[in-house]
Amino acid sequence: MDQVQPWLEAFTWEVVTAQNAVLCQAKNALHKPTSDGHDTTRSLWDSLHRQPMSLDEAVDLCRRCHRMAPFCFYNGNTFASVVALVIRTLDLPNDRAAAVRSLAGHIVAGVASEEEEAAFREFCEGLR
Repeated sequence: MDQVQPWLEAFTWEVVTAQNAVLCQAKNALHKPTSDGHDTTRSLWDSLHRQPMSLDEAVDLCRRCHRMAPFCFYNGNTFASVVALVIRTLDLPNDRAAAVRSLAGHIVAGVASEEEEAAFREFCEGLR
């Protein structure tokens, strides 16, 4: 059974927004909320990010928020970086951590294959 805990608790909406600003600045892209997705995404995030959930559920929340496009640019990178920071808190060997971050990032971005999703779920089920 996947370990249930508040994986995303430290990532307030202000932290998510700041992460997007950093990513946009690095690429000279406009950092701005979208008129369609920002408020809805923020409400969803604020209602769920502090709740205990499995790591798989935390990754899924980031995937959902990416798809809602709260920012003009780098939504996928923003939420993938949040998940990467969460995974860095796990006590994993460097090569294993890199593989897990890659799998999670692909899921958040919506480009993971069925095999990648299955491998990530298997990893999550092994957490204690």
